[in-house]
Amino acid sequence: MRAAILHKTGQDTLDVRDDVEAVGFGPGKVRVRLRAASLCHSDLSAMNGVLPQPAPFVPGHEGAGDVVEVGEGVTDLAVGDRVVLCWMAPCGRCAHCERGRSHLCVASLRRLGTPNFRYGADGEASGFYGTGTFAEEVVVERDAVVPVPADLPYELAALIGCGVTTGVGAAVHTARVEPGASVAVIGAGGVGVAAVQGARVCGAGRITVVDPVVSRRERALSFGATEALAPEELKAVAKGLPGGGFDYVFEAVGRSATVRAGYGAARRGGALVVIGAGAQDDLASFSMGELFFNEKRLLPSLYGGAPLAVTVALVVELWRAGRIDLAGMITHRVALAEVNDALAQMRGGEALRTVVTPG
Repeated sequence: MRAAILHKTGQDTLDVRDDVEAVGFGPGKVRVRLRAASLCHSDLSAMNGVLPQPAPFVPGHEGAGDVVEVGEGVTDLAVGDRVVLCWMAPCGRCAHCERGRSHLCVASLRRLGTPNFRYGADGEASGFYGTGTFAEEVVVERDAVVPVPADLPYELAALIGCGVTTGVGAAVHTARVEPGASVAVIGAGGVGVAAVQGARVCGAGRITVVDPVVSRRERALSFGATEALAPEELKAVAKGLPGGGFDYVFEAVGRSATVRAGYGAARRGGALVVIGAGAQDDLASFSMGELFFNEKRLLPSLYGGAPLAVTVALVVELWRAGRIDLAGMITHRVALAEVNDALAQMRGGEALRTVVTPG
C-alpha cells in the first residue's frame, strides 16, 4: 500500500512509497482503511522535533475511514463501521480513565516508536502517536478509534479527530464560556478557528481573533469572530474593555510569547486557556505576585478537555444542527502522493485544513 514516511527528524519532506504494509494486527486491534486524513500543525511539530516522536514514522493523526478487520476480543465494532482515529488511546483502567478523564491517559505514549508499518526489505516505522494517517491503511488499538455516523462525510469526520475537538472542547468543556462573555483567540489556524466556533456556540458576545496574517484574520470572521486584530493591537484593545481585559483568552499557537500576551490580555479574574501544543523547553514565566494578585486562571486544555468520544458526539450534534461549519474549514485537498504540497501550504499559512485522500 501507499504511505508517507519521515525518515529523520528535521527533514522537510516525506518519502511517499508504494511498498508499505500496516502491521501489528492481533487481539484487541483494529485495521482501518483510511478514506480521508487532515494535516494538523502538530504533524509539522513532530517532524521538526518540537513534539516527541521517534523517527522513522508515518505522520498524520487526524483521519477517518472504515473498519476492515477486528481482532479477537473486539466485540463493539464491526467491519464496515465508520470511525475517526484517536491519537491518545485511553487504557480504560488507570486513575484518569476511572475518573472519567480518559483524555489525560498517557498509556499510549509508552508505545511511541512501536513499529506498526513495514516497508522495503527491512524498514520499520511507527505511526505518529500510534496512528499514522498518511497511509492507505493503519492498524491501531481498539481504543484508538471512535465510531461516527455513516452519513458524516469522511473528510469532515477527519477534522474532528483532533483540531476541531480541541478548539470546540476548550470553549465548551474547559473554559465553559458564558453567554455574553468577551473572548479573544490568539492564532487563527484550524484549532483557533474551532475555538472561535466553540465560543460562538457558547453564546459569547464578543469574539476577537488575533493573528499576524491578514488573510487568516479575515477568514476567521466568517466562522463567528466579531473582530480581527494584528498582534500589536491586542494590548490596547484589551485595556479598553470593562475590567481591563477579556473574560477568556484562548492561546492556540503554542509559544511562551503568545501565552504571556494572552495572560496580559485577560482581565483580573479572567482566564487564559492554553490549547496550542508547544515545545518542552519553551518556558513561560509568571511572577508569584501577579498570579496571586490578579487571580487570573490558567487553564491548559488537552484534546478538548473531555473524553474524545464525548467531544466527538458533541461536534457531530452541533454539525447536524448547523451550528458549526466543518466544510468551510477545508481550504485545500490533495492526494496522498502530493502530501508534500500540503506541508508547504500549511507552512506558508495559506491552508486552514488540507484534506489528504489515499490513492
